Amino acid sequence: MTRDGTDSGLGIEGQAHRPDVRRFTHEAMATVFEVHAAHPDALYAAQAAHAAFDLVDRLEADLTRFLPNSDIGRINHLTVGEGTRVGPSTMECLVIARHMFDLTGGLFDVSIGTGLPSLELDPGHFVVRATTAGVTIDLGGIGKGYAVDRMADMLEEWGLTRALVHGGFSSVLALDGPDGQGGWPLTLSDPASPSRVVAQLTGRQTALGASGMRKTDHLIDPRTRQPAGGRTAAWVAIPRPASTGSATASEPVPRASAVADALATAFMLMDVAEIDALCERSPGVEAWILAERGILHHSRE
Repeated sequence: MTRDGTDSGLGIEGQAHRPDVRRFTHEAMATVFEVHAAHPDALYAAQAAHAAFDLVDRLEADLTRFLPNSDIGRINHLTVGEGTRVGPSTMECLVIARHMFDLTGGLFDVSIGTGLPSLELDPGHFVVRATTAGVTIDLGGIGKGYAVDRMADMLEEWGLTRALVHGGFSSVLALDGPDGQGGWPLTLSDPASPSRVVAQLTGRQTALGASGMRKTDHLIDPRTRQPAGGRTAAWVAIPRPASTGSATASEPVPRASAVADALATAFMLMDVAEIDALCERSPGVEAWILAERGILHHSRE
């Protein structure tokens, strides 16, 4: 058996030896995106995968903070009272990010403590306005998951329904599994010791987000401004919505991978009781926390 994965500890088990599963890779957003697709026509599967990769490149051009004229670059240079128009994808990401900020009590914060709530979002007109100076947005904690969500939608439009998409293995979305399988076999492993498997699961119409640290890494707790300790990794699984056809500007499509990414980050910091409470009121959400005292598993009974 083989296990493909990275420092996130999230991997696909044994897919490399299946002749019906085709694998395509693409570098974007400072990581490697992959499409694993079970499809009889290799050329058609490749065309679909590359269409999805082209979408990622377009998203990166809007969502990156490193280009001054990207949507995020312009937001980060707003002065008090200024506004800027952004694309639908950027606005959708910001609306999701603000929702996750509220849901996690500010532990997931794409403004890195510089004032996300002070940005006024106008989804109907795709305008972002600054009410205070110095707000800096970095969508790195949610952008890859959002891209994975959008890629999966595109693959389905092309008819590739038996597929798995990931962005650097920290953001994984499993559609239906290959023929004869109930889903995609996945593993969660200790990032500091990849041979130590924490859990095995089968993913089908499921998004998984991962957040992990090595011994030299530091995660800053925004509540204390001090490095957080005691946890090595967090993984979150969320069912993918059955339908994506009822979105509006102010209420975007539920993006399972983007939400899973945000929660995995927040769960590295949240109290155990807070994680339990969030999972209890969120049907289908499941979490595994690798902490100094062992493996903590949270799900709604």
